[in-house]
Amino acid sequence: VAILSILASAALPMLQMSVQRAKENELRANLRQIREAIDAYKKLADTQNGPIKKIEGRTGYPPNLEVLVEGIVDERSPNKNKIRFMRRIPMDPMQPISESSDSLSNNWGLRSYESEANDPQAGDDVYDVYSLSKQVGINGVPYSEW
Repeated sequence: VAILSILASAALPMLQMSVQRAKENELRANLRQIREAIDAYKKLADTQNGPIKKIEGRTGYPPNLEVLVEGIVDERSPNKNKIRFMRRIPMDPMQPISESSDSLSNNWGLRSYESEANDPQAGDDVYDVYSLSKQVGINGVPYSEW
């Protein structure tokens, strides 16, 4: 029994570390997916006579994360089909989903183009996303700075 308890006490920290690594890998993948969708939207918005009508005085970044899922009307399409950039908004694995949250976009911090990198603020567009978690990763960097 003593040997089993020693083995169990040694295995528990390894199990916790592997769970944290898996969550961190999921966070990296989800951030990459959202950022690639934001970049794809921006690229189409900046295309001359492109499929997305760019409003004068706007940056060309999406106004919110939902538009990446719901889609935007393709201005070049005769049927006015929608262009979608993601199937769904991925969740932040480091943040618990609250039952009062009506969408997964509320689990992400949003940075507008106008805000500084060291002090991200939401605004008229979505330039970047970040985790709202206050936890620190295995690498010593807070998840909110990934």
